[in-house]
Amino acid sequence: NGSGGGNRSLLPARYPPASGGNEDVQIGVLFASKAMLQLLVNPLSGTLIDRVGYEAPLLAGLAVMFLSTATFAFAENYATLFAARSLQGLGSAFADTAGIALIADRYAEEPARSRALGTALACISFGSLAAPPFGGVLYEFAGKRVPFLVLACVCLLDGLLLLALAPPGGTGARANMPVGTPIHRLMVDPYIAVVAGALATCNIPLAFLEPTIANWMKDSMGASEWEVGLTWLPAFFPHVLGVYVTVRLAAAYPHLQWFYGALGMAIIGASSCLVPACRNFGQVIIPLCGICFGIALVDTALLPTLAFLVDVRHVSVYGSVYAIADISYSVAYALGPIVAGQIVHTMGFAQLNLGMGLANVLYAPVLLFLRNVCQMKPSHSERNILLEEGPKGLYDTIKMEERKG
Repeated sequence: NGSGGGNRSLLPARYPPASGGNEDVQIGVLFASKAMLQLLVNPLSGTLIDRVGYEAPLLAGLAVMFLSTATFAFAENYATLFAARSLQGLGSAFADTAGIALIADRYAEEPARSRALGTALACISFGSLAAPPFGGVLYEFAGKRVPFLVLACVCLLDGLLLLALAPPGGTGARANMPVGTPIHRLMVDPYIAVVAGALATCNIPLAFLEPTIANWMKDSMGASEWEVGLTWLPAFFPHVLGVYVTVRLAAAYPHLQWFYGALGMAIIGASSCLVPACRNFGQVIIPLCGICFGIALVDTALLPTLAFLVDVRHVSVYGSVYAIADISYSVAYALGPIVAGQIVHTMGFAQLNLGMGLANVLYAPVLLFLRNVCQMKPSHSERNILLEEGPKGLYDTIKMEERKG
């Protein structure tokens, strides 16, 4: 995930114990720079994806991530690191949004769409949660450059696979795509706004724990370096379980997608409140697994809901709506590395977790607003009206029959 395939880069920040706050601020800004640029670029990338299709922006995003990850391998100063990290945000703004939108477009029917998006979310989770031990082991035994070069090769391989399987402009599909709804109109849709708020709120615990939990574990329980590095890895398994459970439930009871999201936020809230009570490495794993399980419920239930809302209330083009989802993630991950440390410094680690837990618990009932979404009927876009308009005259009747055939 260090290559930019998602916002959840959970590498533990190693703050120097006595070198002052300036380096802490620099590390926080470095972590946040990717999400900040991603936040700024997403409105433009979503609009561009709607105009040119999904494959070309996905390929461009992979190319930018290849360049940025290779730059990390050879960076020797803070300015270069900052440029490379920000460049990752530019690549992610295109690759993340285009990739998820491409899946939603190719899998137009449920439950196939939920399964496909769930698989993508599981892969994002694997990259995020496997990153600390992956980077730590390679750094320890092979040096600083090797982890980044491996990830750069993954980006290159991904780009080559895309060229082989879905070459940009190779199918002419863009010519048949309708004009997508502008992103500013999607943002003011109350249903989409509720989903976006849930996605941002449920990711706040991960984003805020990322830069703070390592120091807290060392101070409160004397955790070793290997324990800090492995903190998040066990949470991958409940995350995958959450994806699987939600996909199965959505297939059986699709009208309860809002409930799965609300349940996930309640679990995230309760788990966040339990983190400060943990006294050893084994105990802290349990609430972190709960947080990741809850996030899996929310993401897997609500990301397909975004595509459905676009289908029934707007035009079935998905670049802008998944740019809004990426903006929701980016808000949490842009604030986390900068704000979380300040909250811990002024109020304490326990208060930070209680606040995050309370935010999730209070937001969960808001998803009741989505309870009737499944009963909505598709909107009549201009294209649908043209296709469904009754024929007038013999010539139009014949052409309509040919089109139906």
